[in-house]
Order: sequence, then C-alpha cells, then structure tokens
Amino acid sequence: MPLKIAVQMDPIASINPLGDSTFALMLEAQSRGHSIVYYTPDSLALRDNHVSASVAPITVIDRPRGEHFSLGEEARVDLSTYDVVLMRQDPPFDMNYITLSHILERIHPKTFVVNPPAAVRNAPEKILVTEFPALMPPTLITRDRRLIYEFRQEHGNIILKPLYGNGGAGVFFIQEGDHNLAALIELFEQNFREPFMVQRYLPEVRQGDKRIILVDGEPVAGLNRVPAEGEARSNMHVGGRPELSELTDREWEICAAIGPALKARDLIFVGIDVIGDYLTEINVTSPTGIREIKRFGGPDIAVLIWDAIEMRR
Repeated sequence: MPLKIAVQMDPIASINPLGDSTFALMLEAQSRGHSIVYYTPDSLALRDNHVSASVAPITVIDRPRGEHFSLGEEARVDLSTYDVVLMRQDPPFDMNYITLSHILERIHPKTFVVNPPAAVRNAPEKILVTEFPALMPPTLITRDRRLIYEFRQEHGNIILKPLYGNGGAGVFFIQEGDHNLAALIELFEQNFREPFMVQRYLPEVRQGDKRIILVDGEPVAGLNRVPAEGEARSNMHVGGRPELSELTDREWEICAAIGPALKARDLIFVGIDVIGDYLTEINVTSPTGIREIKRFGGPDIAVLIWDAIEMRR
C-alpha cells in the first residue's frame, strides 16, 4: 500500500542530486507510488506532546542541480499522521541534532523514523565504533594533553579529529617530528568542548578508505575512496576518487561482527568506514554513497532500504 512519507533534510536546493543518498531514497519512494513531503529541521516543533513540521509536497526529478525538484504549497502538519519519517539532515552531531532526535522520538515507532532517533542519539559515529576495540586501530579519546603526547610517542604518525565532526572537517594528519601538535591541541581546546579522537595513522589509507553500506545489518556493497595526491582525507567532497570495490575476507569479518549490534538497534541504513584491516567509523546519521555505488554498476541500495522499511509497515 502507498505510504505517507516525510523527509527531514537540509535544504533540497543545496544538495547535489547526482551524489545525494537522500535524493536517491526519495526517487525510489516516488517510483513506488508513495506520497512524499519535505521539510527542513528548523521547522520541527513540539507542542502539547504533538510533533509538527512545515512540510511541502515534493516531486523529485533525476536531473542536475536546479532542475531536480518541484514543491507544492507548504503547510504545518502533525507528523504522527505519517507512516514514515526519514531523518536525513547532515551532522554535526551537536545539541541541536540531539534535541531533534528527542522530538522525533515522541512519534516513533507509530510513525517509523529511519534511522530510529534513540538509536541514532545513542550511537554517534566515533563512539559506537569503540564497542568493537578488536576491529579498530589504536585509538584514544581524551582532552588530556599528556595522554595525547604519550600516544603520539608510542605510535609516531597520528590522526587528530573532533569527536563529533563529519565529512572530514577538522581531521589532521600529524607526522612524527611535526612541531604543530601543541598548537593544534590549543585550537581544538578553544573550539570543542568534547574530548578529541586520536588514532594511529594507517598508511593503508593511500590505497583507499572503503565505505561499506549495510542494510538491516547485512553488507550490500563497498565503495573505495582514494585520497587525492597530497591529501590525508578520502572524503569525496575533498577530492577522494570513488571506485566500486569487492569486500575482502577481513571486511566480511568486520561486517559479521557488527551486523547483529546494528540489527538489534533497528538501524536500517548504515555506512561503515574501513581502512586496511581496521574499522574506523560507523555512520548512522546520514550515510552516503548509494548513488555512486549504483552509478559504478553496484546494487540499487535505495531499493533494498525501502524493502526493509516496507517490511516494518
């Protein structure tokens, strides 16, 4: 049966439809005959325990930016009257994001929120991964300078990054002997109240940082992202080159280890990051990569995600 779907996302006009996973999910929902409305997170409201948003009916079109959507008339609606809400705004995972998850939790699971707000709130990308220490590179989470210096002395080349950042923002590669670590820690102390994440640098990143998509706890495809020359980050928006990639035996092992935990949390759409033999992040907020995977000849993951959602309705 057709579903009523509301999509909570960043402004639709600002996305790149050729590489946006939310857009792919909307295209697939539309092709199935579901009705879709769109709203931005700032219109969400909670009053007398009723959750509402200013939504607009939307038609999505698989065309370049500027030609990719049309909107109907906006109106405030009770989101509990919808079957599904896609919570797809980008991080940062800050108090605003956490507050939005609390609001949406008031309507879940009667209105099925994907991914479930409590599960997302309790599984920030760089924290959830620490539940699997045997799969991770050596990692330290702290604000304690002494511990950071000791970690660097032990491991030499390190990566320093904010705990709740996204998209490669604020990720620094500090080589052994580099004299900028103290100044960088000062900068982090001034800009972030949370602890920082420090990891041993993995030289295997030069061969790529693989994004593996899991649907309902099962791996379905891998997209390797190779850093640009002179760049330590592999994120596509900073020049990383994507390429479809079969999963290695170690990657199957990693997915088998974390899959049950994802399924137990009802996390339908998850993207994990693997460098060499190590799991580095588990992305549950707004994973990306499904457009690129399809474009390079991989499966249409939007189909698999909607199959999983519809099974719950």
